[in-house]
Amino acid sequence: MTLAKRSVQLAGHATSLALEPEFWAALEAMATARGVRLSVLLAEIDAGRGERPLASACRVAALQSKG
Repeated sequence: MTLAKRSVQLAGHATSLALEPEFWAALEAMATARGVRLSVLLAEIDAGRGERPLASACRVAALQSKG
C-alpha cells in the first residue's frame, strides 16, 4: 500500500504526514462530521497524542471514529 504524504501546519510549524489513503479518508470524514477543517482536527490529535508519533495517533483516532 502506498502512503499519501501531505504537508500540514501544526503548532505554527510545517510538517509532513504520511498515511494510507484510507486513513486520510477517515480523518476527512471525522472533520466533516465535526464541522471543522482537517487542519483543525489534526491539530487536536497532535495536542492530545502525548509521546505517540503523530501518524500513529492519527491512525488510532481514525479507527476509534469507526467504532
